Amino acid sequence: MLWLIPVVLLSFGFGQLFKWSQRQGHSAPVVIATNYLVLASILFTYFWSSDQWQPSAQALQIGAVTGVFFIASMLTMTHALTRIEAGPTLTSFRLAIIVPIFAGALLWGETVSESQLVGIALALASLVLLSWRSGGKARSGGAQLIVLIFVLQGLSMCCLHWVHHADLDPERLHVLMVTAATAGALGLAYIALRRLPIRREALLTGAGIGVFNLAALSVSLTGLAHIQGTIFFPINGCGVVLLDNLFAHYVWKEPLGRSGLFGAALGAASMLLIV
Repeated sequence: MLWLIPVVLLSFGFGQLFKWSQRQGHSAPVVIATNYLVLASILFTYFWSSDQWQPSAQALQIGAVTGVFFIASMLTMTHALTRIEAGPTLTSFRLAIIVPIFAGALLWGETVSESQLVGIALALASLVLLSWRSGGKARSGGAQLIVLIFVLQGLSMCCLHWVHHADLDPERLHVLMVTAATAGALGLAYIALRRLPIRREALLTGAGIGVFNLAALSVSLTGLAHIQGTIFFPINGCGVVLLDNLFAHYVWKEPLGRSGLFGAALGAASMLLIV
């Protein structure tokens, strides 16, 4: 259970670094693609130097599928932020934890107690209150984007959980290498097709985030190897959003408001019930 502490802190750190890069005006697709390419390069260099770079066929398969959902989810979410208000976008992104929770119970036989069900319900209510922000009217296609974000992010997290249930815990870093290489290559193709400008500052920021993300995803995969998803995902999701909002309130000077404060209280209560 102690794995949840570094998981939450590293996931929170990744989100804050990405938010900082957006505030600097860096191109999100360039930062995202660079992050994954650097992550894959580090792992490939390590495995090549230790003569264990070749992953199994199953690790290749799961890594490739995960990479597709990773890049699709991130690009869709960042695209949505340019078209519709941030509240529904981020709420949909956060509430996607429902998907791996139910996948764990229905597909992989993970158990959920009554108190955990109550805790999960409180966590979801907390996520809505903490993530939702008022904004202007969404442009055409906003509802479809919100649904698409929910589905893609949910499937991304299911794929992370799939690593453990496919008995690939010993190869989790190989899966991560293939995931990042796939996501990075697809991100590069997206940049080329859209003819997006590539600037040095965005590349450096993406590289730095990639190093950090290597630690964040490695620890998350290790946590999932030891903690069932019905506990891991609601606590990680709720913990990260709590820290995001506290940081936004005190550092970014974005007021929480009454709904945010109530959401924070619900989030704290939910984590006690889930554990």
